[in-house]
Amino acid sequence: MSAKGKEPAGQKDAAPTNPRGIPYAPFVDKVEDYVTSRDDVQSTLRSFQEMISKYQFMELNLQRRVAGLKDKMPDIEKTLETVKFLKTRTEEPDPIETTFELNDTLYAKASIPPTDEVYLWLGANVMLAYPIDEAESLLTSKLAAAKQSYANCEEDLEFLREQITTMEVAIARVYNWDVVQKRKEKADEERKGKGAEGGEQPNG
Repeated sequence: MSAKGKEPAGQKDAAPTNPRGIPYAPFVDKVEDYVTSRDDVQSTLRSFQEMISKYQFMELNLQRRVAGLKDKMPDIEKTLETVKFLKTRTEEPDPIETTFELNDTLYAKASIPPTDEVYLWLGANVMLAYPIDEAESLLTSKLAAAKQSYANCEEDLEFLREQITTMEVAIARVYNWDVVQKRKEKADEERKGKGAEGGEQPNG
Protein backbone atom coordinates (compact mmCIF):
# COMPACT_ATOMS: atom_id res chain seq x y z
CA MET A 1 0.00 0.00 0.00
CA SER A 2 1.20 3.54 -0.71
CA ALA A 3 2.23 5.74 2.19
CA LYS A 4 -0.52 8.10 3.27
CA GLY A 5 -0.15 11.56 1.76
CA LYS A 6 2.33 10.47 -0.93
CA GLU A 7 1.80 12.43 -4.14
CA PRO A 8 0.99 10.32 -7.21
CA ALA A 9 3.66 10.42 -9.91
CA GLY A 10 3.12 13.22 -12.37
CA GLN A 11 0.30 14.83 -10.33
CA LYS A 12 2.20 17.44 -8.33
CA ASP A 13 0.58 20.86 -8.04
CA ALA A 14 2.15 23.90 -9.64
CA ALA A 15 4.62 21.83 -11.67
CA PRO A 16 7.27 24.00 -13.36
CA THR A 17 6.91 24.48 -17.10
CA ASN A 18 8.85 25.89 -20.02
CA PRO A 19 7.85 29.32 -21.47
CA ARG A 20 5.06 27.74 -23.57
CA GLY A 21 3.55 25.87 -20.62
CA ILE A 22 4.95 22.38 -21.29
CA PRO A 23 5.59 20.74 -17.90
CA TYR A 24 8.98 19.44 -16.87
CA ALA A 25 9.25 15.70 -16.38
CA PRO A 26 9.87 14.61 -12.78
CA PHE A 27 13.48 13.62 -12.17
CA VAL A 28 13.50 10.37 -10.21
CA ASP A 29 16.53 10.59 -7.97
CA LYS A 30 15.13 8.26 -5.29
CA VAL A 31 12.65 5.65 -6.43
CA GLU A 32 11.31 5.51 -2.88
CA ASP A 33 9.87 9.01 -3.38
CA TYR A 34 7.41 7.47 -5.86
CA VAL A 35 6.92 3.89 -4.67
CA THR A 36 6.92 2.44 -1.16
CA SER A 37 6.44 -1.20 -2.11
CA ARG A 38 6.32 -3.43 -5.13
CA ASP A 39 2.53 -2.99 -5.15
CA ASP A 40 3.09 0.60 -6.37
CA VAL A 41 5.42 -0.30 -9.23
CA GLN A 42 2.92 -1.08 -11.99
CA SER A 43 0.76 1.99 -11.36
CA THR A 44 3.86 4.21 -11.28
CA LEU A 45 5.19 2.71 -14.51
CA ARG A 46 1.80 3.27 -16.17
CA SER A 47 1.77 6.87 -14.98
CA PHE A 48 5.25 7.49 -16.37
CA GLN A 49 4.36 5.80 -19.66
CA GLU A 50 1.28 8.01 -19.97
CA MET A 51 3.47 11.06 -19.53
CA ILE A 52 5.79 9.85 -22.29
CA SER A 53 2.77 9.34 -24.57
CA LYS A 54 1.62 12.92 -23.88
CA TYR A 55 5.07 14.29 -24.64
CA GLN A 56 5.22 12.26 -27.85
CA PHE A 57 1.79 13.56 -28.88
CA MET A 58 2.95 17.16 -28.34
CA GLU A 59 6.15 16.38 -30.23
CA LEU A 60 4.17 15.09 -33.23
CA ASN A 61 1.96 18.21 -33.29
CA LEU A 62 5.00 20.48 -33.11
CA GLN A 63 6.72 18.60 -35.93
CA ARG A 64 3.65 19.19 -38.10
CA ARG A 65 3.62 22.87 -37.13
CA VAL A 66 7.30 23.21 -38.03
CA ALA A 67 6.67 21.59 -41.41
CA GLY A 68 3.82 24.04 -42.05
CA LEU A 69 5.98 27.02 -41.09
CA LYS A 70 8.77 25.83 -43.36
CA ASP A 71 6.31 25.92 -46.26
CA LYS A 72 4.71 29.20 -45.17
CA MET A 73 7.78 31.37 -44.57
CA PRO A 74 9.22 31.23 -48.12
CA ASP A 75 5.78 32.22 -49.49
CA ILE A 76 5.62 35.24 -47.16
CA GLU A 77 9.18 36.24 -48.06
CA LYS A 78 8.45 35.94 -51.77
CA THR A 79 5.26 38.01 -51.46
CA LEU A 80 7.06 40.65 -49.39
CA GLU A 81 9.83 40.93 -51.99
CA THR A 82 7.21 41.38 -54.71
CA VAL A 83 5.42 44.12 -52.74
CA LYS A 84 8.72 45.91 -52.15
CA PHE A 85 9.51 45.70 -55.87
CA LEU A 86 6.10 47.07 -56.85
CA LYS A 87 6.63 49.88 -54.35
CA THR A 88 9.76 50.97 -56.23
CA ARG A 89 7.74 51.09 -59.50
CA THR A 90 4.88 53.32 -58.37
CA GLU A 91 6.37 56.37 -60.11
CA GLU A 92 7.29 54.53 -63.34
CA PRO A 93 5.00 55.25 -66.33
CA ASP A 94 5.57 51.93 -68.11
CA PRO A 95 3.89 48.67 -67.06
CA ILE A 96 5.88 45.65 -65.93
CA GLU A 97 5.92 42.69 -68.32
CA THR A 98 6.13 39.45 -66.37
CA THR A 99 4.78 35.93 -65.99
CA PHE A 100 2.82 34.50 -63.09
CA GLU A 101 2.26 30.92 -61.94
CA LEU A 102 -1.14 29.33 -62.49
CA ASN A 103 -0.06 25.95 -61.13
CA ASP A 104 3.15 23.93 -60.75
CA THR A 105 3.79 23.65 -64.50
CA LEU A 106 1.67 26.41 -66.08
CA TYR A 107 2.55 30.11 -66.33
CA ALA A 108 0.82 33.06 -68.02
CA LYS A 109 2.10 36.43 -69.23
CA ALA A 110 0.95 39.60 -67.52
CA SER A 111 1.30 43.33 -67.88
CA ILE A 112 1.22 45.13 -64.52
CA PRO A 113 0.69 48.90 -64.56
CA PRO A 114 2.13 51.07 -61.76
CA THR A 115 -0.05 50.65 -58.68
CA ASP A 116 -0.25 51.78 -55.09
CA GLU A 117 -2.52 48.88 -54.09
CA VAL A 118 -2.06 45.12 -53.90
CA TYR A 119 -4.29 42.16 -53.08
CA LEU A 120 -3.19 39.65 -50.45
CA TRP A 121 -4.53 36.18 -49.75
CA LEU A 122 -5.40 35.92 -46.06
CA GLY A 123 -6.40 32.27 -46.15
CA ALA A 124 -9.78 30.52 -46.19
CA ASN A 125 -10.38 31.85 -49.73
CA VAL A 126 -10.24 35.45 -48.49
CA MET A 127 -8.40 38.15 -50.43
CA LEU A 128 -8.22 41.81 -49.40
CA ALA A 129 -6.83 44.94 -51.04
CA TYR A 130 -4.13 46.84 -49.15
CA PRO A 131 -2.19 50.03 -49.88
CA ILE A 132 1.39 49.04 -50.68
CA ASP A 133 2.86 50.54 -47.48
CA GLU A 134 0.25 48.77 -45.35
CA ALA A 135 0.80 45.49 -47.20
CA GLU A 136 4.55 45.73 -46.64
CA SER A 137 4.04 46.37 -42.92
CA LEU A 138 1.56 43.49 -42.61
CA LEU A 139 3.82 41.01 -44.41
CA THR A 140 6.86 42.11 -42.42
CA SER A 141 5.03 41.51 -39.14
CA LYS A 142 3.67 38.16 -40.37
CA LEU A 143 7.15 37.04 -41.39
CA ALA A 144 8.61 38.07 -38.03
CA ALA A 145 5.82 36.22 -36.20
CA ALA A 146 6.34 33.09 -38.32
CA LYS A 147 10.10 33.13 -37.63
CA GLN A 148 9.50 33.55 -33.90
CA SER A 149 6.94 30.75 -33.92
CA TYR A 150 9.41 28.52 -35.77
CA ALA A 151 12.15 29.28 -33.22
CA ASN A 152 9.74 28.53 -30.36
CA CYS A 153 8.72 25.23 -31.95
CA GLU A 154 12.35 24.16 -32.40
CA GLU A 155 13.06 25.06 -28.78
CA ASP A 156 9.99 23.15 -27.59
CA LEU A 157 10.93 20.09 -29.65
CA GLU A 158 14.35 20.01 -28.03
CA PHE A 159 12.71 20.45 -24.62
CA LEU A 160 10.28 17.59 -25.31
CA ARG A 161 13.09 15.26 -26.37
CA GLU A 162 14.84 15.99 -23.07
CA GLN A 163 11.66 15.29 -21.07
CA ILE A 164 11.05 12.02 -22.91
CA THR A 165 14.61 10.92 -22.13
CA THR A 166 14.12 11.89 -18.47
CA MET A 167 10.95 9.80 -18.27
CA GLU A 168 12.61 6.82 -19.97
CA VAL A 169 15.38 6.98 -17.35
CA ALA A 170 12.72 7.19 -14.62
CA ILE A 171 10.97 4.09 -15.95
CA ALA A 172 14.28 2.20 -16.08
CA ARG A 173 15.06 3.17 -12.47
CA VAL A 174 11.67 2.06 -11.18
CA TYR A 175 11.91 -1.20 -13.13
CA ASN A 176 15.42 -1.91 -11.83
CA TRP A 177 14.29 -1.09 -8.29
CA ASP A 178 11.48 -3.62 -8.69
CA VAL A 179 13.95 -6.28 -9.89
CA VAL A 180 16.21 -5.67 -6.88
CA GLN A 181 13.26 -5.84 -4.46
CA LYS A 182 12.08 -9.07 -6.08
CA ARG A 183 15.52 -10.64 -5.62
CA LYS A 184 15.61 -9.53 -1.98
CA GLU A 185 12.19 -11.06 -1.34
CA LYS A 186 13.26 -14.32 -2.97
CA ALA A 187 16.46 -14.42 -0.93
CA ASP A 188 14.50 -13.77 2.28
CA GLU A 189 12.08 -16.60 1.45
CA GLU A 190 14.98 -18.99 0.80
CA ARG A 191 16.60 -18.07 4.12
CA LYS A 192 13.32 -18.60 5.96
CA GLY A 193 12.90 -21.94 4.25
CA LYS A 194 16.37 -23.10 5.28
CA GLY A 195 15.77 -21.87 8.79
CA ALA A 196 12.56 -23.88 9.01
CA GLU A 197 14.31 -27.00 7.76
CA GLY A 198 17.16 -26.58 10.26
CA GLY A 199 14.68 -26.21 13.11
CA GLU A 200 13.03 -29.60 12.53
CA GLN A 201 14.03 -32.33 15.04
CA PRO A 202 14.46 -35.93 13.83
CA ASN A 203 12.10 -38.52 15.39
CA GLY A 204 13.47 -41.11 17.78
